[in-house]
Amino acid sequence: MIDGLITIAGGILAASALIIARKPNAKVLIDKLTPYQGWIGVVMFFWGIWETLGVFRAMSLISVRPVLWILALAIAVADLVVGFLLGFGLITKWTLSSSPAALARGQQIRGKLAGYQGAFGLLFIVWPYIFH
Repeated sequence: MIDGLITIAGGILAASALIIARKPNAKVLIDKLTPYQGWIGVVMFFWGIWETLGVFRAMSLISVRPVLWILALAIAVADLVVGFLLGFGLITKWTLSSSPAALARGQQIRGKLAGYQGAFGLLFIVWPYIFH
């Protein structure tokens, strides 16, 4: 249950620009989540790592249910990406701040992934209702 709540909260934060553009009154609610964005992102990032490892441990499902396996992999990678984007400030503070080259590379990766943040955010708002 906590996984679903964190996923929805992360989705709302990731898609906040899209949500506010359609419903300006949602800004008040989103602003309440914003102080926790970094922590939600870090939890999603590590949850995405855990899910990705779990999907690869269940590699035998490819032959039985390939669509389910691919969907699980897509969700795990999306958790990882959105977690990285939302938690980038804390992740860089803890791991990349000692190396300017690593920090620059992290910012470069973040820049490439940022275009997908809204789409992944919408996916995370909807998928718990569809698959649970």
